[in-house]
Amino acid sequence: MRGKEIRMERIMDRNTGKTIIVPMDHGVTVGPIPGLIDLGKTIDLVAGGGANVVIGHMGLALHGHRRHGRDVGLILHLSASTAVGPDPNDKVLVNTVTNALKMGADGVSVHINVGANSEARMLEDLGRVAIECMEWGMPLLAMMYPRGTKIGNEHDVEHVKLAARVAAELGADIVKTVYTGDPDSFREVTRGCPVPVVVAGGSKTDDMAILELIEGAMEGGAAGISIGRNAFQHPAPEKLMRAAALIVHEGKRADEAVEILRG
Repeated sequence: MRGKEIRMERIMDRNTGKTIIVPMDHGVTVGPIPGLIDLGKTIDLVAGGGANVVIGHMGLALHGHRRHGRDVGLILHLSASTAVGPDPNDKVLVNTVTNALKMGADGVSVHINVGANSEARMLEDLGRVAIECMEWGMPLLAMMYPRGTKIGNEHDVEHVKLAARVAAELGADIVKTVYTGDPDSFREVTRGCPVPVVVAGGSKTDDMAILELIEGAMEGGAAGISIGRNAFQHPAPEKLMRAAALIVHEGKRADEAVEILRG
């Protein structure tokens, strides 16, 4: 498993054991949106601010990653669906672990919507990918979202606990899931999951709200954050990353970190 340990050091900071992830896989779902028009430029900005790793599809590796600027880890996303498909919650595999290795990725990720109509097939995909990742020493991040007809509030702690634990039980090395709203309830999620949990940034919001979410998640035992639109669509992505790093890697409060954005 030495290969997985080496690659994990490009995802998790070796000194803090925490991570700042910027997912940039939105192009497949919704197309070329602001912040993801020039992939290389955006990667330079978030990496310059302290992001540990970016997530994207093959296009990110082919057209933007590691061209210049500060180095940053790469997780290739294996799942996809479009916003105009019959069921956007139905994710299918569009890439493989072996191809990700050939492309120089440090890890792979899959997306599972727990409670969706196609949950069974997505779980089957997760299990199969996890086994392949074990064989090749490739870190696996599972994006676990409680979504579906039986799910009322996707931030409900019972649903989030289940989603996170499912990923760990099926072989994920890192779990990404939604924040439950406060540190105490999120601690139930992290305590019930034997692998690191990172919290999703959610929909676009203001600076203080996203920094308070990060602070609360870290207080609740998170191993880091995974923020997309709030990072790459920010007017100053580099500054936002520096502010986030103060909280994630240095344990600062949101009201301290926000000063970077006001300067």
